[in-house]
Formats: sequence, structure tokens, C-alpha cells
Amino acid sequence: MFEVVVTLCALSGAPCREALVPGYETATHSACEEALATHPVEAGQCKPVGKALDVTEIAPGVFVHAGAIAEPDAQNRGDATNLGFIIGGNAVAVIDSGSAAWMGEALWRAIRARTDLPVAWVILTHMHPDHVLGASVFADATVVGHEDLPRALADRAAGYLDSYERQIGMKGFLGTVLPTIDESVADARQIDLGGRVLSLRAWPVAHTGTDLTVLDESTGTFFAGDLVFDGHLPTLDGSLRGWQQVLSELQGMTAERLVPGHGGPVLGMAEAIAPMQRYLDVLAQDTLAAIDSGERLSEAVGHVAAQEANQWHLFDAYNPRNATAAFTELEWE
Repeated sequence: MFEVVVTLCALSGAPCREALVPGYETATHSACEEALATHPVEAGQCKPVGKALDVTEIAPGVFVHAGAIAEPDAQNRGDATNLGFIIGGNAVAVIDSGSAAWMGEALWRAIRARTDLPVAWVILTHMHPDHVLGASVFADATVVGHEDLPRALADRAAGYLDSYERQIGMKGFLGTVLPTIDESVADARQIDLGGRVLSLRAWPVAHTGTDLTVLDESTGTFFAGDLVFDGHLPTLDGSLRGWQQVLSELQGMTAERLVPGHGGPVLGMAEAIAPMQRYLDVLAQDTLAAIDSGERLSEAVGHVAAQEANQWHLFDAYNPRNATAAFTELEWE
């Protein structure tokens, strides 16, 4: 198989990387050259198909890529998030797109290795950059998110792009831009992929203020985004009380399997939600105890939820921030 790529370089000249131009996949080099002649791409070159993301089919037509439980860095190039796609009768939907353009490109290749159907939808589960920054690769798809996602991304655009370029490195980040949200979900909506319906739901403020979930009705597969973490310490960027309430509601759902935003990548509903509830309950209880005893925030962050340290990866990286957010929220209760 062959595809078209262009070489992207930093303004200063180096570093450079080859970036995919989606839609030119062909079985032979000559067919690729013919397609390129018919629809020219400036500086485009036909080359053998590049590396695709590793994906697993967890249910018929439902594929998941398991990102590392790690902070994004130059070694993993930001591959630290679970991504997915669902193949319907006449279209494909992508669920989250990764932390840089290269991940969207590699996800595109994984899809094309399994179907020629158009990628009609890209569904973004929330605002965090590790879930959204590969979406621009899917230029012909309709990008869907929570109704508050466009504003949240606009407010954080410069910070997200700068911080992820630093973490991943300039070469891994070349060609990456924030996505444009084409359609938003205020409450709930359905998407038909052709005999296959996806049910989308926007949630009140919980992990973030932009959380959106996807249920594949055909297989009972529930993409929870970062409303559910597994192994990776949950990160609070919304409302502790709101997140606890959402998890209580999720606990009553019936689904065959759950895909968390990190970890897993496939869990049962009860096994997925119970550790989350435990951690958030401990976070709340310890924070309230610190407030009631008259501790300052600077004192509380050193010990709040400390008993959970051995239960999660990246505890030291994220728990102080969670404790700060919880203290700020709960001191007004």
C-alpha cells in the first residue's frame, strides 16, 4: 500500500517530519502517482504506507488503541491516551484523536487497514489536549463535542499548544493545531453510522466542564472518556462533587463493557467505577477534615488522600493538584 506525504519543517529549518495527506491510499505506487496527478498536493510524494497505531477489536466493529499510563513526553510522543473508532454500515466514527497530528495520522492508517468507509464523525470526549489535538487530520469529518467545548478550547488554545510542544518535542508536534468543533451536544443526541447508532451524552461539570460519553448501542460498548481512569490517577479539572454525582449515575447504567480514557482499555462497569468512587470519596473526606481542623491549603495538599498513593500511577504528579482543586471547592460548602 502507498500513501501521499509532505515534509513539514520548523520555521528555523529543522527538525522535520513526514506528514500524511489522507485520502490517497492506493495498492500500487503507480496508482498513487496517478491520484496525485489528478488531485495535486504541493510537494506531495508517494511513499509506502507509514506506521499505524496498534488497535484491538474489543467488540464487533469496535476498535481501541491503548495509550501508555504515563505523562506525555518526547519518548512516547504523547501516546498516553486511549483512542477508538467504530465502523458502521456506511461510515466510521472516531472517538478521541490523540495529543498531536502524528497520532491522528497513525489512527487514520489503522482505520484504513480495516475499512474503506468514510470517516464521517470525530467525537471528542472533553477538552484536554491529549484527546483532541489529532482531530484536524480528519478534515472531511464532522467534529462533535460538548456544547462548552469550543469556548474551553479557545480559552486554553495558546497554553495547550505551547505546553504539549514542550512535552512532546517540536518534531513530534509539527503540524498540530486545535480542532474546530462543527457540532455541539447540549444534552444528548444520536449518530447513525448506517445500521449502527451511537448515543452521545453531555454531562454536568465533573472531570471537566466539557465531558461527553459515547454508547455504541449495537454492542453495549461505553466510551467514558476521562470520566473514568484506570491505573492512572484521576485528574480533577472540574467539580469534585459533580464528578461524584456523575459516577453514581454511571453506576446505574447497563453496558457490556467500558473503555476508560486511560488504562484498561476494556473494563466491566462495576470494576471501572468502584476505584474511582473510592479515590474521590477519600479526596473529599480528607479535604473536609483538613478544612474543619483549620489547616491552610499549603498544609493540606501534602497529606490529603495520601492513603491512595499505592493504588495509582502518577500519584505524586497529580494528587497535589487534585487536593488544591478539592480544597478550593469544598471550603465553601
